[in-house]
Amino acid sequence: PLADADKLSFVATHTIPVRHGMTVGELAMMMNVEKKISADVRVIRMKDWQRSDWFDQTGQTWVNPSPNMRSLTQATLYPGIGLLEFTNLSVGRGTDTPFEVVGAPWIDGQKLARYLNTRNIPGVRFVPSRFTPKTSVFKGEECAGINILITDRRLFRSVATGIEIAVALRILHAEEWKPDRYLRLIVNQDAYSRVVEMADPKSILSSWQKSITDFSARRAAFLLY
Repeated sequence: PLADADKLSFVATHTIPVRHGMTVGELAMMMNVEKKISADVRVIRMKDWQRSDWFDQTGQTWVNPSPNMRSLTQATLYPGIGLLEFTNLSVGRGTDTPFEVVGAPWIDGQKLARYLNTRNIPGVRFVPSRFTPKTSVFKGEECAGINILITDRRLFRSVATGIEIAVALRILHAEEWKPDRYLRLIVNQDAYSRVVEMADPKSILSSWQKSITDFSARRAAFLLY
């Protein structure tokens, strides 16, 4: 979903989707124009890069863009799984596999994995997991939850998967999961309300398709590739 204009913050600075599909240079040009910054923005274009390229097709050396994003798998999972991390859940910070696991002391990992697998979400499977974060949320506490396995990255959709997990938590752990701070990262009141109301995840995804179409037209003027 697109960020609501009245909910922008340090972690969501512009009215763009969770996954905007733009390079940093393209974003800089968009924000410069739309936010009327009037900076002298100059972008050096990359050579031999296609928007559809995965990082491991470039031959470039991986450099962590963030201390807890240590692999392409974690970066692929992050847009959807990261949305959960301001709530009372561990998303694996303080473990060797941040964003590859979701858990809490109160989660029934077997039940959650079984439920999500029955949803037949494209490109992903879920395995019950137990882990103990060394830092961050639930430091030193054993958590039960799920390990998220990407089975086909061409089909996998991170945000869609994150929405599926959020709705599943509302259904299976309505008393324990506190979704209030979920809004801080999804930054869209309608999407947040639909999750809280346990709407079907597919209907939640379809609810923002028009705004995505409008954004695609809006971003077209700033695409370099």
